Amino acid sequence: MLLAHPTLHRSRANATLIDAARGVEGVTVHDLYDCYPDFDVDAEREQALLSAHPLIVLQFPFYWYSAPALVKQWMDLVLEFGWAYGPGGRALEGKTMLCALTTGGGEAAYQPDGVNRFTIPELLRPFEQTAHLCKLRWADPFVVHGVHRDDPQALLDAGRRYADRIRALSAEVSP
Repeated sequence: MLLAHPTLHRSRANATLIDAARGVEGVTVHDLYDCYPDFDVDAEREQALLSAHPLIVLQFPFYWYSAPALVKQWMDLVLEFGWAYGPGGRALEGKTMLCALTTGGGEAAYQPDGVNRFTIPELLRPFEQTAHLCKLRWADPFVVHGVHRDDPQALLDAGRRYADRIRALSAEVSP
């Protein structure tokens, strides 16, 4: 699981989700901002981690209709031509990719008639296409909307749903 939150210490929602994920057997939590505060991503290390796991989860807050900048840096350096895609690029083939994200706005904001004009799946098309190019199976995203509301029970419930989703996907990809 790749966690990418530049201010995790201020995020109740992502902290709750990551705590729930840590409780799932077999999950490796890898905090990109903790490992690479200077954005100097070690591509070989990251490729080895990806190779060792059949389920790849990208967890991040949904900033300006995308992931935080380090996710893009990570993708640019790790998903190399000839390794992840292109001729001979089959290292990720058959694995599953899940984007897990949090939004400040409610679900209604992410509808064609909402303030953001597009649905989350539409806004995640570049991630879906990346998965396709790398021969990954794309899983429907896990989204927690409206995280700025002060509702600790709703966050705990979301954490349980997240852990259940990871368990279910892990069961699907286990040999």
